[in-house]
Amino acid sequence: MNLKIVVLAKQVPDTRNVGPDAMTPEGTVNRSALPAIFNPEDLNALEQALRLKEQNPGSTVVVLTMGPGRAAEVIREAVYRGADGGYLLTDRAFAGADTLATSYALATAIKHFCPDVDLIIGGRQAIDGDTAQVGPQVAEKLGLNQITYTEEVLECTKDYIRVKRHIDGGVETVESPLPCVLTVNGSAAACRPRNIKRLLQYKRALAPLELPKDTTYADLPYAEQYEKKPYLKIQQLTCADVNADLEQCGLSGSPTKVKAVENIVFKAKESKVMTGSDEDVNALIQELLASHTIG
Repeated sequence: MNLKIVVLAKQVPDTRNVGPDAMTPEGTVNRSALPAIFNPEDLNALEQALRLKEQNPGSTVVVLTMGPGRAAEVIREAVYRGADGGYLLTDRAFAGADTLATSYALATAIKHFCPDVDLIIGGRQAIDGDTAQVGPQVAEKLGLNQITYTEEVLECTKDYIRVKRHIDGGVETVESPLPCVLTVNGSAAACRPRNIKRLLQYKRALAPLELPKDTTYADLPYAEQYEKKPYLKIQQLTCADVNADLEQCGLSGSPTKVKAVENIVFKAKESKVMTGSDEDVNALIQELLASHTIG
């Protein structure tokens, strides 16, 4: 059985290092001011996709990411681990997109390059927004079934997929016909490390947007490699390439507006050493009730 799998991945700002320049005056994230990393739960999603590829010889795993030129690093990292390639969805028209505009752009791109997709797999949520909305919205826009909070794919046939998902209060097993969208928890299996052979094979892979200004592949060192190995040219899609409606992209298609992002550090002004005695526990409860922290 040959599965066509698309993995939704995102390059996100490292939210552990939010500084005063984290926001632009327009209220969008200033990504250039923050270190960029592969969204953690998207790595869990990639691992599930790669396992399915191994279990079903002939299957393909393609990564789709939206962002500026540097977001192509997500595609390289996925390919180092076993993905077959990827698409960088990039255009100034996509800038400032909220979850609604992002899911529209991703769904439109999938219709363009993989209309017969079997599985779309992504992380439950991205650490820069924590909304968990993009995966379900992509499923809705494509008219596909969806399973959220996935922890493990138990079985996949040409007709259906069965997964274990973690929910409040326990674990359940769910089946869905294909095609389907899965979102994967961070508690799922961690992604495998880079494969050194694949790293050496793909380390020079570049998207056109990553090339220096007024430079072509032919101008680069080792230019002959790009002629002999077309897979080193990461595929790039613009708004026009996928026939996206500009009114539904970027800020124009985003009803959600972020007013500010702050890094808040809680500091204890005073501390108390307490024991597990009934007296200390009762005193703490009375103090919390008096301050309306509880009750």
